[in-house]
Amino acid sequence: WTWRVYPNYRDYNLLTQLGVGNRELDSNSVKFVSSNDPVRYDPSLTYGRTKATPVQMFKPHYALFDQKCLTFKAFFKQGVVESPNEYYRVRHVNIIYFLEDDTITIMEPKIPNSGIDQGRLLKRHRIPKTEGGDLWHWKDLGVGKNVVFYGIVFHIVDCDVFTREYMASQGLIMAEPEQLPADPYTQDRLMRIQNNLTKTPSADDKFRRFLEYDGKILKFRALWDDRHSEYGDVRKYEVLYFLADDTVAVKEIHTKNDGRDPYSQLLRKTKLPKIWTDKPVNFPSIYLESSDEEVTEYYQPKDLRVGETIFILGRKMLLYDCDEFTRNYFKKALCIEQGPAIDITEKSKSPAEKKIPPHDGLGSLEDSLQNTLTFLPKQPKKDVVKQILNANKYLRYEMKMEDIHPEDSVRRFLLFYSLADNTCKIFEPPIRNSGIIGGKYLKSTLLPKPNTNPVDPEYYTPNDFYIGAVINVFQQRFLITGADLYVYRYMQANTSKFSCEVIQNIRNYMFNQGYLKEDLNEQLKENQAAVKKAERDAIGKELEYTKTEMDECLERFNVRPLDDFSTPTELVKEEIVIPEHNVPPFGIQAVNTECPYPVTTPPMDSLAQSLACKNEAERIAQTEYDTEEEKIKKYYDQVLREHKAICENPAFTEEPKEEECSSRERKKIVKFADEKKCECD
Repeated sequence: WTWRVYPNYRDYNLLTQLGVGNRELDSNSVKFVSSNDPVRYDPSLTYGRTKATPVQMFKPHYALFDQKCLTFKAFFKQGVVESPNEYYRVRHVNIIYFLEDDTITIMEPKIPNSGIDQGRLLKRHRIPKTEGGDLWHWKDLGVGKNVVFYGIVFHIVDCDVFTREYMASQGLIMAEPEQLPADPYTQDRLMRIQNNLTKTPSADDKFRRFLEYDGKILKFRALWDDRHSEYGDVRKYEVLYFLADDTVAVKEIHTKNDGRDPYSQLLRKTKLPKIWTDKPVNFPSIYLESSDEEVTEYYQPKDLRVGETIFILGRKMLLYDCDEFTRNYFKKALCIEQGPAIDITEKSKSPAEKKIPPHDGLGSLEDSLQNTLTFLPKQPKKDVVKQILNANKYLRYEMKMEDIHPEDSVRRFLLFYSLADNTCKIFEPPIRNSGIIGGKYLKSTLLPKPNTNPVDPEYYTPNDFYIGAVINVFQQRFLITGADLYVYRYMQANTSKFSCEVIQNIRNYMFNQGYLKEDLNEQLKENQAAVKKAERDAIGKELEYTKTEMDECLERFNVRPLDDFSTPTELVKEEIVIPEHNVPPFGIQAVNTECPYPVTTPPMDSLAQSLACKNEAERIAQTEYDTEEEKIKKYYDQVLREHKAICENPAFTEEPKEEECSSRERKKIVKFADEKKCECD
C-alpha cells in the first residue's frame, strides 16, 4: 500500500488508498458515499459559494501625503554692525512644511545683485520646539504668528491656497494675509539707480579704430624695484599698450634659471586706471571690480614716456626703453620725442672682505682654514708636481744656539729644509758624555717668522738662510754656522730665488772651506784655453808672405791662384761642430750674469811658472776646440810656412835662449829644423 496526496485539497480532503497497480478502490467511488457523511460532503457544490464583503485598501501616511507640503511666507530681521549705510536687513523667506514626515525647511528667494549667499537657509528636518523634546507641528503654524527656529524669530505673513484649504479641512482658519516689509538698503539702491537717458553717440567709432589700429601695439620696457620688501628683487617687465581699444597688458620677462614661476603675464589686457586708489568709500572692493563709474581717468599714450614712472595697480614701474615703432608713433602722431634708453645695468660691487677668524690652535693652519672656506671642509691641495720633482731633496745647514746657558755652547744642530713641501726639521747629533740626549729636535713643519700675522704667517725660505743668519724657531734663536756644497749648487741652478748677497755669502764660505777646488781648476783650464786660442789666432797675422815670380805673374793677369793661403781670413767657412762637454755633477751652471761675483783665485804668475814652455806647433796641435778639418788645414799651413821660412831665412834654425826653453825642447826644435832644411834643399 502506498499513499498519494492530491493537489486539489478542495475536492479531496482525505488521503485515499490505492490498490494494485495504483488503481483506486471501489469503496472510494461515489456509489459507496453515504448521504450522512459530513466529512466528504461540501455544500458549495450544491448551492454555490457565498459572496464576501470587499476590504477597503490601506494607504500608509507617507503615501497619502506624498509631495504635499504647506508653504508659508515669512520674514526675519538681521542686524548689520559693519556698515554705516544700514543697521539691519529684512530678509524674505518661505517656510515649507512637509506633511509626509513632519519636516520643515526654509528657503530664501534669490535677489539679483544682493551680495548675499541666498537659497536654502535651513535644511529639511524636524525642528525641536522646546527643550523637553517637543517638535514643531503644522498645528503650530498660522498667518500672523511668530515662530522661533534656533533663536531666529520668523513672522508668518501669508500662505498659499492649498495651505489655506488643508488647514480649513482640519478646522484651522488662516488669518488675512499681511504685507511683507521692504528692505531699506534695497530700496535705497533702487532710488539711486538712474533711468537710462538717450545720449549722443560717441565720435570715437570702435569699429573704425579696430580696423585702423588692430595689431599696432606700443611696447615699453619697465623696471620694478621691489627690494624694500621681504625677498624682493629688481624685476623686468614689458608694458604693452593696445591702440585698438586703449587697454594695457604687462608681461614679465623671464631669464634662464631665474627660479620664478613661468607665468607670462602680470596683468591681463584691461584698461589701466591712472589713480588706482581713487574709489568711493562705500565701494565693495572685496568682491566687486571697479568700472568706468568709479574710475576718473585711465592711462593714455601721452602718459607713457621713457624715463617716467607709472603705477600698475600699486606697483611703481620705471619706463627705461621702447621699441622703434613706439618712437615713430609718438614722433608722427603725437609730436612727442621719446627720450633715450636708460642704462639699468647695475655696477658690480666689490665683494666684501672675508674676515678669517683667528686660529684656535687645533690642527695645522691650512686644515683649520678649510673650515672657514666651505661648509664641508676638504683636504688642502698640495703641489704634487713639486713634491715629485724635489722628493728627498734637502738643503742642510749647521746651527748652534745663541748662548744663554753655558752648557748649550757645545750643542750643534742640523737644519733640513725640504724642497718638496717647504718644511723644516732640526736634528741634534748626539755628543758622548755631554749629558744631553740628541736626536730629533723639531719634526717637519712650516717654520713661521716671528712677529707675523698669525692668520696668514710668513714662513722661512732658503733665501733667509745664510752664514751668520739668526733664525727664531718658536722663540728659540739659532745661529747658522755652516752649509753643505749642495746648497751652493742649488743656488747656482736657481739664481732667481736668491738675492745676490746670499749667493756671495755662501760662495765665500765654500771657497774658504776648500769646496770649490774643482770649480777653480775648470776655470783655470778655460782661461788657459782662451790664452792658447788668442795666441794661435795671432800666428798668421805676424808672418810675412814673400811673393814669388809666379804670384807676380798671376797678379799682372788678375788671376787668383786656387791654393792661395796668403789671407787666412778669406778661407771658405765650414760648419763648425761644437764639441760636447761633459756636464759636471750637481748640475753646476755659471752664475747669472746680472749678478756677477768674481771668484778669488791665487795669482796667475805663480801658476804660469809651473807650466813648461812648448813650441807653437805643439800648442796648436793640442787644442781641444778645433774640428778635424780645421786641424788638417792648419797643419798644412804651418808646414808650408816653415818650408818657406827655412828656405828664405836659414837663421831660423838658431837655438833659442836658454831662459826660455829647456835643453830637451831645444834638441827637438833643432832636429825638426834640420829635417825641414833637407827637404827644402
